[in-house]
Amino acid sequence: MASGEPAYALRLCEDTLPASGRCALGALNRVLYVRRGALAVGTDSREVAVTADHAWHGVHACEIVAGDTGSTVLRYELIRGAAPLGGVAGGATQVLLEHAIDLDPCAEYLMRADRVDFAPGGVALPHRHRGGGIRCLIAGALDVTVGQTPARRVTPGGAWFESGREPVLAVASKDEPTSFVRVAILPREIRGRTSIVYVDPNDAERGRPRTYTVYVDEPIEIA
Repeated sequence: MASGEPAYALRLCEDTLPASGRCALGALNRVLYVRRGALAVGTDSREVAVTADHAWHGVHACEIVAGDTGSTVLRYELIRGAAPLGGVAGGATQVLLEHAIDLDPCAEYLMRADRVDFAPGGVALPHRHRGGGIRCLIAGALDVTVGQTPARRVTPGGAWFESGREPVLAVASKDEPTSFVRVAILPREIRGRTSIVYVDPNDAERGRPRTYTVYVDEPIEIA
């Protein structure tokens, strides 16, 4: 990145909207994941319905409208410099995490959103990823060790950033299923393919006590 250019960052907000609550959002690379309720996302060209445990991706200004029972939304945004949060009419917005992300404005990227589900006692052996992203736990509990930092216990609503460079070990609760939703910025050439790289290549052949649901895997422009 050239000297003086504003840094890129990923931001995760939780929007809590009352019944028929509205929120106007400016143009950004964005993923909206509906944790509870339902949502209508409107742009200049069309309106899309998004139900619980589904996600929407877009780059244009939009307005989101909650359904009859309200909704809770995880809003992931790629920002450059300062970017307004947008206001929820009658509801609330909480920033769960904002973290710088190292991107080359001349490179080609995609934005991927997926959910990772662990069976009780599942373990993600030491690994890296091809790019950085924010995770948010939505069920269970996860002990996450990033690089040389001590293990951190993450519970529902907790968010953390992985750059992709440091090795990560994740150990799920032994007592209940564990799930998190993540959004990552990855090299465009791996579209449709896994981003994971195991520290020990032999671990790729071992059992995989987790499953993946991919919601978004779309090329983006960041310049």
